[in-house]
Amino acid sequence: MSDVEKSSRLRVACIVPTYNGRDDLSRLLDSLEKQSVDFDLFIVDSSSKDGTYELALTRGKNIVSIPSSQFNHGGTRQKLVDDHPDYDIYVFMTQDAYLEDTDSIARLLAPFANEKIGAVCGRQLPHHNASPLAQHARLFNYPENSQFKTLSDAPVLGLKTAFMSNSFAAYRGKALKDVGGFPVHVIFAEDMYVAAKMLLNDWQIGYAGDATCRHSHNYTLVEEFERYFDMGVFHAREPWIRSNFGGAGGEGVRYLKSELRYLGLAKIYMWPIAVLRNVMKLVAYRLGQKERLMSIGLKKRLGMYKGYWSSRFADK
Repeated sequence: MSDVEKSSRLRVACIVPTYNGRDDLSRLLDSLEKQSVDFDLFIVDSSSKDGTYELALTRGKNIVSIPSSQFNHGGTRQKLVDDHPDYDIYVFMTQDAYLEDTDSIARLLAPFANEKIGAVCGRQLPHHNASPLAQHARLFNYPENSQFKTLSDAPVLGLKTAFMSNSFAAYRGKALKDVGGFPVHVIFAEDMYVAAKMLLNDWQIGYAGDATCRHSHNYTLVEEFERYFDMGVFHAREPWIRSNFGGAGGEGVRYLKSELRYLGLAKIYMWPIAVLRNVMKLVAYRLGQKERLMSIGLKKRLGMYKGYWSSRFADK
């Protein structure tokens, strides 16, 4: 029996959080309807005002709405898992992603034939309207080759060992329960948090290069800064991750060199902005790591996920 045939016997839930993304959700649902494997779809909407919730009601049966103030990157996802505990695998997607072909989810599930696999991340291709910088970001972080990682890979891969993205990822229910589920206290990166916990609990983490979706962001300079500030906050508040997996190990320099090669001489006019963006990301990350010294108001201004600083976890 092939891995795909084994995975077809798994009971699968696909969970999608939504907020003010009606057109994006329509595109995602179109791609989900064409998948070659069966799964149950669950959508949790954070009180959208643009018709996202109403669209979801016309396209699915398992639709819930929550106040936007109650949305939590980890907590909302975990609530859906807790409310539906009988599934073998939980696939998570974001509304701004969509599946590239009819076998995308089947290929994402195939590695779970190995019972040691706790979670699998799929490959993200850039959207067709992605900027050159956004295109490179996806090509750099999401290569063609699949990879399966254990804790023993940390000395070589560093933080990349626990790399995960809930824009297109799947988790074994048993493994998720084993590590206590998604955290409610983190600002974001609940996916990396869970992947790191799984590795420490002797689970393996997979990257399926043949399971593809489209997902990318044309971030402005300000948005890029905000995201990396929040990333710095995450790592500062979860020091155990860097303690167990190490740092990025010169990843920033490798990324910039790769980006300049990707742009090439044909787009040499973009080199200055590429260098500036990478410098800004480093500055933002370092500032995020020093967030304990800042006021709540300043952190709201500097970060992307501003609602976090009004939550009960802000002063933890």
